[in-house]
Order: sequence, then C-alpha cells, then structure tokens
Amino acid sequence: MVRWRSLASAWRTDLPRVVLLLQAGNAFSWLGYGLILPFEIIYLHQFRGFSTATAGMVLAAIGGAGTLVTLPSGALLDRVGAKPILIAANVASALGHAGLAFVDRPWQAFACAVIGGAGIGVTRTANQTLLITLVAPEQRVASFALGRAAQNLGLGLGAAVAGLVLSSAQDLRSFQALYLFDAITYLALALVVHAVVPNRRASPAAERPGAGGFRVVARDRRFLSVMVVNLVLFIVGYGLFGNILAPFVKAHTPVGVGAIGLLFVFNTFFVAFAQVPAARLLERMHRARVIALASGLFAVALLGVLPATLIDSELAAAALLCAVATVIAIGECVHSLVLGPLVADLAPPHLLGRYISVFTLIVTGSFALGPAIGGVVLAYSPNAVWWGGALVAAVVGVGALLAGDRIPNKPQAATEADAPPGDTLLVV
Repeated sequence: MVRWRSLASAWRTDLPRVVLLLQAGNAFSWLGYGLILPFEIIYLHQFRGFSTATAGMVLAAIGGAGTLVTLPSGALLDRVGAKPILIAANVASALGHAGLAFVDRPWQAFACAVIGGAGIGVTRTANQTLLITLVAPEQRVASFALGRAAQNLGLGLGAAVAGLVLSSAQDLRSFQALYLFDAITYLALALVVHAVVPNRRASPAAERPGAGGFRVVARDRRFLSVMVVNLVLFIVGYGLFGNILAPFVKAHTPVGVGAIGLLFVFNTFFVAFAQVPAARLLERMHRARVIALASGLFAVALLGVLPATLIDSELAAAALLCAVATVIAIGECVHSLVLGPLVADLAPPHLLGRYISVFTLIVTGSFALGPAIGGVVLAYSPNAVWWGGALVAAVVGVGALLAGDRIPNKPQAATEADAPPGDTLLVV
C-alpha cells in the first residue's frame, strides 16, 4: 500500500481540473493518431492502389501543410485567442482524416491531407498556447510534463491497438475504421475544449494584440539562441534515434525487425510513465544544468549504439539497444522539462502565440532535418552518425553549463492582466 501511495504521489501535479481534462482529451487524440501513423503508406499503397512514391508524397503533404500554417497560426492566436482556433483546427483534422478513409484517387488524398495536416499544424501551436494560459507560471513544468506523457501514452497505445486490429483483420474496412476512429478523437478533443475552457474576458493586453509582431521575435537574441540549441538537440537526440537507428541496426547488427519495433515501443512507454515523476525529481535543478544533463544523456546513448555492431548474439545486442532506448527516453524526459516552460517564460504575454509558433516550427523542422542529415552521414560513414552526434550533444551540454545564469531559471511572474488576448489565466 505504501508503494502504491508513493507512486501516486510521484504523479501528483496539482494542476487545475481544466488542464487535467484537456490533457486527457489530448491523450485520446494522440491515441487516434497512433492508430494510423505506422500504417499510412501500407493503406494508401496496398488498399488504395497508389504507388509508394505517391503515398509518400501524400504523407509529406500532411507535414508540409502543418509547417506552412505554423507561423500564421501564431499571429492568429495572438489576435483571436487559443480556444476558438483550437476547436476549428481539430474539426479540420477530423474532416481531413475522415476523408482519407474514402479516397480512391490521388487528388482526393492530397486534398484531405492538406486539410488534415493544416489542422494538425495549428493544433500543435494552439494547444500549447492555451495550456500555458491556464496555469500559473510555476505550474508550467508540470503541465508540459503531463502533456508529453499524454502524447507518448496515446501514441504507444494507439499503435499497439492498431497492430492487434490489423493482425486479425487486415482489410480495407479495418483501415477505414481506424481512420474514422482517429477523426472521432479529434472531434472529441474539440468538444472537450468547448466544454471545459472558459470563454475569453477582455484584458488590458487585448488593446495591443500582437504589437510588434514577428519583428520582436526576430530581435530576441536570447530566444533565438535557445531555439538554435534545441534544434540541435532535437536533431541528434530525437531525430537520429527515431529515423536513423532502425536502418543502421538492421544493416549492421544481428537484431531483427521485430526487436527493432520493440525498441521504439519501449522508448515511448518509458517516456509516458517517467515524464511526470522526472519533473518532480528535477524541479529544483537549474535549467542550465538540466539542459547539460539532457545533452549528456543523449551523448551517452548515441555512443552506446556502436558496441551493438560488435555483438553476435541477437538477444545481447537487443538488450544493449533497449538500454540505449531507455537512456534516450530519460534524456527526452529531462530535455522537455526545460524547453517548453523556458519558451513560455521568454515570450511577452501579448506575443505568446508567435513565440510558441516559432518553437513549434523548430520542432517540426528538426524532424525533417534529422533524417536528412542523418541519412547523408549514414551513407558516408555509418559509425560517424553516432560518435558525431554524441560529440555535438556534448558540445551543447558544455555550452549550457558555460551559459549558466544567462539561461533564465525562474518563471516570470504573470497576471491575468498580462495574459495573451483571448485567454484567461487561471490560478487554482
């Protein structure tokens, strides 16, 4: 009984009820996305008759549309507010993904992909902006930690459920059912936002929505420095593991495809269940040291991939790579504790949407640059991907330690009057 109480205490966040409900809705939405994410090309190629190149371009259209709307959505959020934008974005995502269940021509798939991708792109920015305005500054770390846990838990469960469904009935109707259920999860999140988030109230900040615009963001050297540092960490810490590890392991180790899949499931679930306790464990550590710790963990994990090429036993190599996946997961937990709250603290309240949109663009951009850079290095020198990535991560960690107090450690004070226009800061 004592152990269960200790576990429950580690997950206690003391966040407002509205935030807990929103994060539950987010977890459900990510579950829907996890249902289709691993199988989209299979569906479009095998069951809709598209070539693999066309199927890949359809998926690229989802990401491309999301990227194109990111910065404009930030400006719109500062003027209109996060609640109505988030509801509209989820409806668009639902329409796009429901449409994909019934496409039979490429142009139809591209149209649905653009609608759904734009909805997803706006949702990412609007969701984070809204959640920031619903908590006190000192609760931002807990809110971001719970959000990341919700994302990973939803994705992991969704992929697992989809695998079970398709293993027993891999036909067109099964894929259609997955896409339609994914659409339902977006609509469910829209309903949650409509039902639990209070409507906006006028505030002094509403008189100057978006004053200065992106010019203010472009002149904020401290913010841009933080973005560059974290772009590098996303590329080497997330991108290399997520996109380059699988082909490297398949070509250079005795580990089979099934075990490679388990590595990613293991990583995802570890992040989901360790994220919130990690926030409580590291809440008193200076942010510069937290960034350095995350960088060090990524460096150690990337170097840990190389010994797997020297092992003949599949079981032993898989065990080593499971350890790598665990260290990467710990690094992700640590890194996410700093980045989101730091961006929120650096942003002027009336420009919060724009700052978050740039942050979102950096994240999505890293997921494109990671496989691009990693793929080139992998073709040139497979081992250089891992020792080179580790070296870059270590340099970032040393730089964070040298920066020290230049990295803001305490959240900036916020009041309802300073809240971004269109949202209300709730302190519960």
